Formats: sequence, C-alpha cells, structure tokens
Amino acid sequence: MTLRKRLTGIWLMAMALLSFGAYTTFFVAQMSAPYIVYWTLPIFQSIALVIYLWGPDKIRLKPLRLMYRLCYATSFLVIPAFVFIFMGLISQYHVNIKESIDARNIPVKDILPGDETLIFKTDKVYVFFPEYTTVDLECGKRPSKSDESITWCCGAAFQHAVQIKFAQDNIEGDHASHGEFYDSPYDRDADGAFTFANGKFGFEFENKTEAVQEAAKAGGSGFMQLAMIKDKKNVMNFDRPRARCYRALAELNGNLCVIDSVKMMHFNEFMSELRRLGVTNAVYMDMGAGWNYSWYRSANGKVRTLFGLPVPWSHNWIVFRK
Repeated sequence: MTLRKRLTGIWLMAMALLSFGAYTTFFVAQMSAPYIVYWTLPIFQSIALVIYLWGPDKIRLKPLRLMYRLCYATSFLVIPAFVFIFMGLISQYHVNIKESIDARNIPVKDILPGDETLIFKTDKVYVFFPEYTTVDLECGKRPSKSDESITWCCGAAFQHAVQIKFAQDNIEGDHASHGEFYDSPYDRDADGAFTFANGKFGFEFENKTEAVQEAAKAGGSGFMQLAMIKDKKNVMNFDRPRARCYRALAELNGNLCVIDSVKMMHFNEFMSELRRLGVTNAVYMDMGAGWNYSWYRSANGKVRTLFGLPVPWSHNWIVFRK
C-alpha cells in the first residue's frame, strides 16, 4: 500500500469519527443550525470509509465511483462543521461578570437601576439594568458594537425558519420597528407582547397585536415572545427538558430589565428565581446557540460580550439606547 493510500485511510477514519462527534455535539448544544448538514456528514463519511476499505479500484459502475468521490469530497467539510458546532456548545455557557453587584444579601426591593448601566447577581441570575432612553427592535442589519448609543443588544423574537436572507414575515409574531408595523403569519396564543413608545415600556398578554400597532403609530417598537409571567403569576405552562442558560425581558420593581441565568440550569429553576425576585411581567428571550448572541456596554464605555456567536441567520434584536 502506498503512503498516499495510507494517509487517505487515516483521513477518512478520522473524519468519520469527527463527523459523528459533530452530530452528537449538535444535540448537546441544541443549535438551530441546518440539521441536514449534521445528519448527512456521518452518513457520507461512513460510505466513503466503507468503499475505501472494500477498495475503490474494484468499483466498476460509474455512479458508485461518483458517489465515492462525492462522499470523499464532503470529508473536507467535517472540520469546519465540527468547529462551528463546538463554538455553539461553548457559547451556551454564560461569562462571569466581575463588575456585577453581589445581591445575595440585598433586599429585593433595593434591586434598582441607577444613572448608568448596573448589573446585580444573585446565586441564580444576573439582573441587567441597561442605561437607556429608548428601546428599539432592529431587524435585518445586526447592530454594531461601534454604535456608542447602544448599551444592550440581544436577540428578540423567534424566527420561523433558518434562512440567510432576511424577510420580515419570517419573524414570528406581529412586530414593529421604528414606527413601522409588520403583520406576521406566525402569531401564537402563548405569546405576550413587549412594546416601547413615548419613553415608556409595556407588556401586553391579551390584546397583543393592538398593543404593537399602537406602539408603531407612536413611532416606537414592539415584538411578541413567549409569555412567562403576568402580574407576578406564572403563565408559561410548559417546561424545557434540558439544562441551558435562560433569559427574560422583565419588569422588576417597576423597572425594565433583562435577567439571565448565571449558569446552565433547568427552566423551572429559572422561573422559581424570577418569582422569588417578584418579577411583575416577563417574556422569554431565545437562548439557543447563536440566537443567544448578546452584549452590553459597561459604564466605562467598553463592550462586554456575553454570548458571541453571530450566526448569519439571526435577523432581529432588541437594543437599549441611551
């Protein structure tokens, strides 16, 4: 056996193992990525390896030779796929925020915003109070970290399908951006609505479309997401089976904030902490790998990235601006 054939065999065996690793990691990271890529790569690599072990020189049928070459060619996609999905897994873990205020012994009523961005930390969650004068829903173009007016940025509404090209009707739930209202074909009964207009925020759980329309008429923004808490009562009647980091856009002590779990946990733990804090209203924020892309600007003006995987198929974000 020539050196080339030996190296080819080693390469195919390694890529077959790595492709199964990527396929397994896909589920651990719970990524909303093109599923077919992580499903077909192990199959293609297995086919290429089997044909190699049998002997490519024994193939007489042209379609089989083409199949082998195709499967062999896809082996060069395995490493990029594994790296990407591994980054997705890493992005599930929340960074430690050293500048946060220890709130374990602070009365809940004293967890309040200040004149600049403040972050409180309990045993379970971070409570972010970004400095802001307005809150916008940005669609299509990802907000830039160089925009010094932005103090917070994260994903907002769900998107119906994974697609690179942006389309307003792919955003789930009626929404408004900078005074423009967009009717969605994907509204759900479980949704609540968040709105911001005329310097005031609001949560609506009944007349959601009307609330978003009113915000648009006033030149504001709004979107729909899964309702979590309404008037301090849990309105989300289903659970997430896997441990992961969670995020809520919430009203606490009469103030707008974002609440993140400190680490990966089960959803009922996160909900219990929100109720312990006395959160008045809250809607869910998407936290799948890539969709959880988020950052804030600290009081000293520096950008702090929380989840940094900017997938190209994420197309809407909520931003706080000072």
